[in-house]
Amino acid sequence: MTVELGHFATLLAFFVAILQAVVPLIGAERNQANWMATCVPMAVAQFLLVGFAFAMLTLAFVTSDFSVRLVVANSHSLKPMLYKVAGVWGNHEGSMLLWILILSFYGALVAMFGQNLPDRLKARVLSVQAMIAVAFLGFLIFTSNPFERLEFPPVDGNDLNPLLQDPGLAFHPPFLYLGYVGLSMSFSFAIAALIEGRVDAAWARWVRPWTLLAWINLTIGIALGSWWAYYELGWGGWWFWDPVENASFMPWLVAAALLHSSIVVEKRDTLKSWTILLAILAFSFSLIGTFIVRSGVITSVHAFANDPERGVFILVILSVAIGGALTLFAFRAREMRSTSAFNLVSRESGLVLNNLLLVVATAVVFCGTIWPLVAEITTGRKLSIGAPFFDMTFTPFMVVIAMVLPIGAILPWKRAQLGRVMQPLWGVLALSVALGALVWTMQTGGRMLAPIGITLAAWVILGVFAELGMRIKLGKTNAAESLRRLRNLPRSDWGKAVAHAGLGLTIFGISMITALEIEDIRVAHIGDRFAVGEYEFLFHGVEKTNGPNYSVDQGHITAFKNDVKVAELFPEKRFYHVQGMPTTEAAIDQSLTRDLYIALGDQQDGGWAVRTYIKPYANWLWIGAIVMALGGMLSLTDRRYRVAATGRKTLNAVPAE
Repeated sequence: MTVELGHFATLLAFFVAILQAVVPLIGAERNQANWMATCVPMAVAQFLLVGFAFAMLTLAFVTSDFSVRLVVANSHSLKPMLYKVAGVWGNHEGSMLLWILILSFYGALVAMFGQNLPDRLKARVLSVQAMIAVAFLGFLIFTSNPFERLEFPPVDGNDLNPLLQDPGLAFHPPFLYLGYVGLSMSFSFAIAALIEGRVDAAWARWVRPWTLLAWINLTIGIALGSWWAYYELGWGGWWFWDPVENASFMPWLVAAALLHSSIVVEKRDTLKSWTILLAILAFSFSLIGTFIVRSGVITSVHAFANDPERGVFILVILSVAIGGALTLFAFRAREMRSTSAFNLVSRESGLVLNNLLLVVATAVVFCGTIWPLVAEITTGRKLSIGAPFFDMTFTPFMVVIAMVLPIGAILPWKRAQLGRVMQPLWGVLALSVALGALVWTMQTGGRMLAPIGITLAAWVILGVFAELGMRIKLGKTNAAESLRRLRNLPRSDWGKAVAHAGLGLTIFGISMITALEIEDIRVAHIGDRFAVGEYEFLFHGVEKTNGPNYSVDQGHITAFKNDVKVAELFPEKRFYHVQGMPTTEAAIDQSLTRDLYIALGDQQDGGWAVRTYIKPYANWLWIGAIVMALGGMLSLTDRRYRVAATGRKTLNAVPAE
């Protein structure tokens, strides 16, 4: 009965979303306050109904209700509870319901905490958000019903894909959905602004926290996915440029551009039409990612390969949403005229350059992701575009962004003199180059990525301290005054500094792990002792054990450095009997300076295949991602973006039509 209640709640949510899409929008056009006011209770009701439906589906998984087709296909009675819950979104139908739940969650947040929004703008924003919900609730109800019953329930289920039975991937999808579904809020604000024909500083203050919240969650979700790929798949990498990885990375890049562009709208009342376009593009890339994952056009461990009908349905949603938004933008863009000018050397120009680099980098990733599909459709040839293409074409844009970031952060608004701006940065530049030169002289093999990466990372991180020093007039006033200025810096400025430092740490981790890692592949026999870099490894053998719902071949390897034991490592080969599928669980001994990474392969020639890596400073990659997310959270606590308190009077003073 619980499943039927969930299905009924989904149908009710669909009808509430239809009303929410129509009634407040008409009320905004007719300036009827009572019609506009309905958007708040309907947005909350839609969220509660979808939340109830999701809870009923979760209950079916937790209680192993094998009369439900989805539970049978994605769960098993012996599966640990964490993965029973994760099984709710470890499939197409359940993850689609989670997608809609998060969509309605953002709408409910605006309804409950958007008291400072003008009535017309709020009604239009929530109506647009409801239109998206109508499309995806219709998709769920008519093509992807998660509540379907079986006439003859089996005794047990088919289990979840073993690769997904991991804590990292259990939490990865919710964070990712909170990210790229959250960009729907920026999209709704953009469409509402286009309908009204007005964008100003207050609008930028309202749209920025929603974009920032989505970007933070995307950062965490992408980092979790990267970490999962690193230790779960056993191939030693952390990013494969898989189409589904790219599908989450592209919205992240555009959202980063949108965050910076909205600053220009807020501070200088310019780049209005460009910021609106970025808001549309950010969510458009989220929809494109949804199509890639759910259309069946690709095969990936991340993807839900389904029948073509579902792909066509999503393609229609994508075409209407993107096509309609861009058409409206084409009609209204001329009305988004800027009221201020700026010189070539100014913070505005720096942010424009930042935007162009991020958007072009996104276009490169998009072309590399989509081109194999286009080529197969048009020519019938199967092409493969892998990491070498993306590394060669994408990396230069990130290098340039890192080079200009400290300069752009210090540039004043409207006009600047480059010579004066560089004064606090010359020492930073000299120290950064010196660190890169030191690494170059110490390393062997002539690889330039490590010294270049160190130079860029130091330039970005030290540039943050130089900017803070300039802001508090360090050395130009007494210490007490500098400390007072430091305490009074807005949280958004602190957040920017922390996020930029996180980017520097990520650059450091990527360059070190890419340039300096050592790999060894061999067949090891019991008692073998072999050297990899500065370490020696003793292979003790393999023991057979059992887990909750799998059997295990567990290796035992001791690591030594200078004849001193530093780690005991237990890499595993697991076999999940229900799915009949093996997985590799790497053993990793972690530290801030290196990872000892060992993956156990198949048995052969009386021994076992063993893949060993020494990965210098690998963890700084994920530390940098965490620091970036923390910087975003710090900015989000800034009162200006939390309540947009100063914007209400400004926007209400302008005629709505």
